Amino acid sequence: QTLSNREYNLLRRTAINVIRHFGVVGECNIQYALNPYSEDYYIIEVNARLSRSSALASKATGYPLAYVAAKLALGIPLPKIKNSVTGVTTACFEPSLDYCVVKIPRWDLSKFSRVSTKIGSSMKSVGEVMAIGRKFEEAFQKALRM
Repeated sequence: QTLSNREYNLLRRTAINVIRHFGVVGECNIQYALNPYSEDYYIIEVNARLSRSSALASKATGYPLAYVAAKLALGIPLPKIKNSVTGVTTACFEPSLDYCVVKIPRWDLSKFSRVSTKIGSSMKSVGEVMAIGRKFEEAFQKALRM
């Protein structure tokens, strides 16, 4: 689902409050569950570390998360870190997102002849697929085609 500006800013403010509360320096990802019919939300988890999703988030936004997190860990303040993508601006900016990104697991079960094709609680994916679209439906359809 594409977030409205109101929903986006609600979750953004919440994320900033959470990382300030925990004193996070560097990358942190927060997973939410948002009720689409109200502004009720739940924080599912907070990961104050680089994760497998970090590379996909960097690719989706064009923001070099791992590079910036490493520099912050070395004590370099954000306004002093050069953006490694542009080489000119600082890393002290927030990417603008006017699109939706979907990440889904990729199952290539033909590679594993004796593996059950039933989906359960054990991880059987062989990777992830990321797709970008103007709306959720478009991004999801693209991801399924990969």
